[in-house]
Amino acid sequence: MPDPYVSIALLSPDEPGFWNHVTAQPEFLDGGPDPLDRWSARVVQAVAQTLDAMALLPFGGPPYRPFVTWALRSGRAHGSPVSLLVHDRMGLMASWRGALALKHPLPATPAPAPCRSCATQPCRTACPVNALAEDHYDLDRCHGFLDTPEGRDCMDSGCSARRACPASRRYGRLVRESAHHMRHFHK
Repeated sequence: MPDPYVSIALLSPDEPGFWNHVTAQPEFLDGGPDPLDRWSARVVQAVAQTLDAMALLPFGGPPYRPFVTWALRSGRAHGSPVSLLVHDRMGLMASWRGALALKHPLPATPAPAPCRSCATQPCRTACPVNALAEDHYDLDRCHGFLDTPEGRDCMDSGCSARRACPASRRYGRLVRESAHHMRHFHK
């Protein structure tokens, strides 16, 4: 991290309510490409300017910023039984729209991985084609399945493994937001 910045604050959607808010913003109404990324860039840059921070975005590379590394270092995101990051509050719906490099230290707020207290771990068996495992994510298998009629449920409602996570279900992400992300994931 360049001087004089000493810490990173990750910025995530706050559910419920985020999707209704963001889809009412100009970027979603103007018909332009990538409205969520454009909104994120505008808002993160405005907040950074207000706080005398540096705006950092997870898109627009290469090179790409190490958001996964930062999330793991936060102590709030952890590895999961299905090779996706799991967050103590967002579950497998974890996402970061940006980050701020700050000139002052932030206190650590680690939290235990929700998977440790999840007795059934339904995410392990929720994927209809077994594309997710702790040691790998078979992206080709996932995309192949999404091209089939059986893959419509994941396309329309979001990844079945992500939805199966009890922490994800408590988070309150709307189905139409998950469908938006799936459309962009499976172009």
